[in-house]
Amino acid sequence: MFFSLQPGKAELWDINAELINCYQVIRDQVEDLIPALSLHRYEKDYYYALRALDPREMAPVQQAARTICLNRTGFNGLYRVNQSGTFNVPFGRYSNPTICDAPNLRLCSQALAKARIDSRDFGDLRSTARRGDFVYFDPPYVPRSATAGFTNYNPGGFGWDDQERLAELFTTLAARGVHVMLSNSDVPVVRELYADFTIATVMASRNINSRADRRGAVSEVVVRSYGR
Repeated sequence: MFFSLQPGKAELWDINAELINCYQVIRDQVEDLIPALSLHRYEKDYYYALRALDPREMAPVQQAARTICLNRTGFNGLYRVNQSGTFNVPFGRYSNPTICDAPNLRLCSQALAKARIDSRDFGDLRSTARRGDFVYFDPPYVPRSATAGFTNYNPGGFGWDDQERLAELFTTLAARGVHVMLSNSDVPVVRELYADFTIATVMASRNINSRADRRGAVSEVVVRSYGR
């Protein structure tokens, strides 16, 4: 959403500190990141050795390079951690993955130059969002089945209580005059949570499934507090 709109002023928040560090480094230190990222390679043993490193013990640039490399060479670009907060996505199988896309990283750095990037919980918007602001929520999706969801995006996961807390905040901000948009999976419980708002169905391509015949376009919902 941000890279599509490229607003003149924006705040980007995420509870995942590793992801936030990556975006901050791309914004502020892209010319240091590119050579650091270029040192990484696509090899199975190397992947698991890199995955085993503790990112908290790494300098910001090296941590960001690790994050990107694991994203580009792990299974389907998935980000998942266990209850201890350890990244546990298996090695991905590709023909020739691009680990360091220098031109794209520089374009991303330019787009992020004026953005404020913080590791914060979405609940903090209750005290910061004002009438006329535009807020887009992209939470970990509600699983479509008991085995379909990867909700361990951060230690502790993102459970149903978090989904309800988010829906309550969505309602509060909408009543304040904030323009709010949210994406989520197209399942009955999501439609029930946001029944008072405009819900559009969209088809999105998804590649994360252990079975190839179950990958492809799936329906999702886009919820808006404004328009019809």
